Parts: sequence; C-alpha cells; structure tokens
Amino acid sequence: MPTPSKNHDWLAKTVEAPLDPALPICDPHHHLWDLQPARVAPRYLLDEIQADVGAGHNIVSTVFIECGAMFKSDGPEHLRPIGETEFVNGIAAMSASGLYGKTRVAAGIVGTANLRLGDAVGAVLDAQIAAGGGRFRGIRLGAAWDVDESVPSHRTKPGQGLLLRDDFRAGFAQLAPRKLTFEAWLYHRQIPDVTSLARKFPNTTIILNHFGGPLGIGPYAGRAKDVHAEWRGHISELATCPNVVAKLGGINMEINGFGWHERSHPPGSQELADATRHYYDFTIEKFGADRCMFESNFPVDKASCSYTVLWNTFKRLTSGCSAAEKAKLFHDTADRVYRLT
Repeated sequence: MPTPSKNHDWLAKTVEAPLDPALPICDPHHHLWDLQPARVAPRYLLDEIQADVGAGHNIVSTVFIECGAMFKSDGPEHLRPIGETEFVNGIAAMSASGLYGKTRVAAGIVGTANLRLGDAVGAVLDAQIAAGGGRFRGIRLGAAWDVDESVPSHRTKPGQGLLLRDDFRAGFAQLAPRKLTFEAWLYHRQIPDVTSLARKFPNTTIILNHFGGPLGIGPYAGRAKDVHAEWRGHISELATCPNVVAKLGGINMEINGFGWHERSHPPGSQELADATRHYYDFTIEKFGADRCMFESNFPVDKASCSYTVLWNTFKRLTSGCSAAEKAKLFHDTADRVYRLT
C-alpha cells in the first residue's frame, strides 16, 4: 500500500477528473527516495509513484532525476552516488515487468557525479552507465546558489559560479563522448552561466530544469514582475543555443513564492494555469515545442498540488496548441532527448 504524503488530507480537498486522459505522456522529471522525514512525501518508491501516475492520466514512461538517494555508505566518496543508480535501476526493472501497471517508471535514469574531478570523472561516468543497465542517460550536479543566504543552496553547496569553473568544465567535457546529457538546476540569476556553458560545449545536450528557478522568497518576495522581467531576458539569450532544451514545470515549489502550500485549500488546475502561464507561454515561444517538455517534479511539487491537478494544468495551458505540438510537449521531446524508444 502506498504511504500517504504528509499533506494527503489537504490535497484531497481539491479533486479533479483528468482532462484528455488518452494523451500519451512521458514524465521526464521525478524523484524516488525513502526515509526523508523533512519532505512532504517522506517515502516515494514504486507504490507511491504508481498511485500518482495511475490516477487517470496516460503516463507511458518516466525519467528519474538524481536527488541524493541511497548513496553508498562506504567506499571511495566519488563512487558513492553509484548506489542511487543501482537503487533506481532495481525499481525500473520491477516496473518493466509490467506487474505494477503500464507505466514504465524510470525508463531513463539521470544520476550525479562530481564533475569537478575533471578528467578523472570519466571512470565515475562509466560506472554509472554500467549500473544503469542500459537506462542511464545523464548527469545532474546542482548549481543552485544565491548571494542572499536566506535562499537555500543546493544540498551539495556549490557556491558561486560552479558552471564557470575550469575543473567543472574539464569534467563536463567527459559527457558528450559518452552521449550523456546534463541537467542544469540553478536559480534565475544564474541562467547566463548555462548560456556560457552551452556555447562552450555545443555538442552536449543541456536540459534546463524548472524554468531556471525563478525565485519568489527572501529578497525576491513581492517582486514577481521584476523577477519575471529579468528571467525573460536571460531565457531569450539561452534559447539561442540549439543544444539546450527546457523543462516546463517545477514552479510550484516553496522557493517560487506562490505560497500555495499555505492556503486552506490547494489550487485547482485553472488557478495554477492562470498564475503561471506567463512562464510557460514565453518559454514555449522562445524554445519551440521541439525543445520543450512538461515535467512533474514530483513529489517535490506535491507540496502544492496533486499529480492529476498538475497535468490538468499543463493541458489547460496547451488548449490552443495543435495535436502535433501537444505530442511533442507531453511526450515526444522527452522521449527523444532521453532516448527512451
């Protein structure tokens, strides 16, 4: 039986039927973990994600994104993240049996590695690929950092300018020869660093996570228009890099400043669409459907809404799109970028 999230009763106050339930979806961004008491979902394993993806939308496949889960407790430190890939590949193998539903959970796996090891990270990448059993697709090394200490940094404490460092870039150069992608997770004022990286390494596919992390807390609280204006300029420049694709989602976290989790009732899909449309529309306009993919960022975004409501939001946002555009945004771009079929 699935373990309910801490806010299960709150989420149950807003229930929606899935819109356009036949539309095939690849969810290219979710996590899996256990024993995380600080999270809204302390446990999110196969039972828990199956409860979400099986709630009515046609989720045909998913991609796991690293989250620091199940690292090895001993051995060389640089190889400890291999434990996460072994853990997820086991869940993916269970899902691939078909015994747990039609969704192929973790059909693609993105792990982590300390790219600041430079050339030496190649051995770690090779070990990750081997541990992934044919499913390993890329690396994420969080760069999220802000000069204001009230804004939480990524768990790895990257400090300022990680993506600009020479040692990081020496390690980054090891990705393309192995056909590995890179997930860029940072905050909106760091987006120019991604642009610089993309221009330096045009043969490496870079996937921008969560719109580039527009902030709405700390010094950014109450400055939504200013943040969006600054963000637009950075996104316009980044979109000129053909090797960058954008994930549309992950904007319902506490750091984004909408405060959904503080309300007596969770938002419905129409309210979410109305509040965040300006991010989705602008990114799709600049990148095009060929370089955009919707993402759930679950169970992190579960702090604000249910899985069904979230995907209803995406479907409302694309009500004016053609069938071909919808196919790309909901499935085909992710399927291609992560080489799932």
